[in-house]
Amino acid sequence: MSEQKPLILVTNDDGVTAKGILSLVQAVSAFGDVLVVAPDKPQSGMGHAVTIGQIVRLNEVRFPLDGIRAYSTTGTPVDCVKLAIYRILDGRKPDLLVSGINHGANSSINVIYSGTMSAAVEGAVEGIPSIGFSLLDHSADADFEASGRVVGELVRSALQNGIPKGTCLNVNIPVGRPESIKGIKICRQARGFWEDAFERREDPSGKEYFWLTGAFSNHDRGEDTDEWALEHGYVSVVPVHYDMTAHHAIAVLNSWDINDKIAE
Repeated sequence: MSEQKPLILVTNDDGVTAKGILSLVQAVSAFGDVLVVAPDKPQSGMGHAVTIGQIVRLNEVRFPLDGIRAYSTTGTPVDCVKLAIYRILDGRKPDLLVSGINHGANSSINVIYSGTMSAAVEGAVEGIPSIGFSLLDHSADADFEASGRVVGELVRSALQNGIPKGTCLNVNIPVGRPESIKGIKICRQARGFWEDAFERREDPSGKEYFWLTGAFSNHDRGEDTDEWALEHGYVSVVPVHYDMTAHHAIAVLNSWDINDKIAE
């Protein structure tokens, strides 16, 4: 790989053969040397899982674009990031990590469950500027033309300006042609949640099993949120950090006088 060009690590959670990752590589290849390390099968909803107690296989694969070095793994998206850094690159940190383009939204609370965004968060943990991209279309044959343009703009800006340390970007893109997108908005994560349900079913042998279903409910009507931006035709960009400390709650908890009670 070239010494002069930035090194860009590309991963996802939909698998190395997904249309979204091909579109992502097409969009970023003009900005540097690209290395693809992605799961060999869909890993949606894996969150920040890592593989422990099981083997992880790593295989070099032929990517549909010429000149792209690519690997598939049997592990999770976070495993992909770790394997890329510590096995394939032998400890070298990429200049940028991009994850996606995910088939489906990762806005609001979805960021907690997302394998796409967990790969980006892992990049931030490693000190790598990282961005996760998602398109609000679950179709395997989704149209990624507008997404590719969004990726190009944000990757160019990230390489020029950097991303604040310890932070990655969660980018969600509405469905539509490029001309239908109104712009890009920097947002906060909306307070939206899944109202879960488990359907009871039976397999062909009559044994009981359960299937997770549910509906998403947005309880946040603020006009500065990712959900508002997406509903109104904008790309949402939410800065995400891995420090999960609820700093505003520290003073409240200190008021409990916990140590004094233990000492009594």
